[in-house]
Amino acid sequence: MKRPWNRTNSNIYSLVTFNDFDDFNMNICTYVSVVNMNPRQYIISIDYNTLTYSYLAQNVSKIILQSLSFKNIDLVKNLGKKSGFNFNKKKYLNENDLITKWKETSVLKQTSFLVELKGKKKIYEMNDHCLFLFNVESFKNSKNEFLTLNHLINRKIIL
Repeated sequence: MKRPWNRTNSNIYSLVTFNDFDDFNMNICTYVSVVNMNPRQYIISIDYNTLTYSYLAQNVSKIILQSLSFKNIDLVKNLGKKSGFNFNKKKYLNENDLITKWKETSVLKQTSFLVELKGKKKIYEMNDHCLFLFNVESFKNSKNEFLTLNHLINRKIIL
């Protein structure tokens, strides 16, 4: 039987973070929640040992939350199981024509929705992850089917 924290069927997200040199990194996030409606806010839990955390700990220039679609399932291993410290995700995504532009920002093609985040605030530090609170600046919906935790389990990408 699955452990309680693996019994959800949450959306799978990728957070795009940009440094001051317009380099970007994308990771995989499953610990993402809407926590307030006015103003609209998300909390995202980020592993300390990631390039995404390194960018967020600095003053990132732009942050986009991408809800992956089922069409993005093959990206999970490269975006989530490989470290941005050792693997150039920007180069991989560009070379494989997996990037498009939204608001002059590089994002994945074929996502379910995009959310531009602002007002990053570190709110809680834990043993292996840090919680960040963000305000929603803007968003864009698409008609693609959401990629969920169950999709990853069924494909044996996780668990």
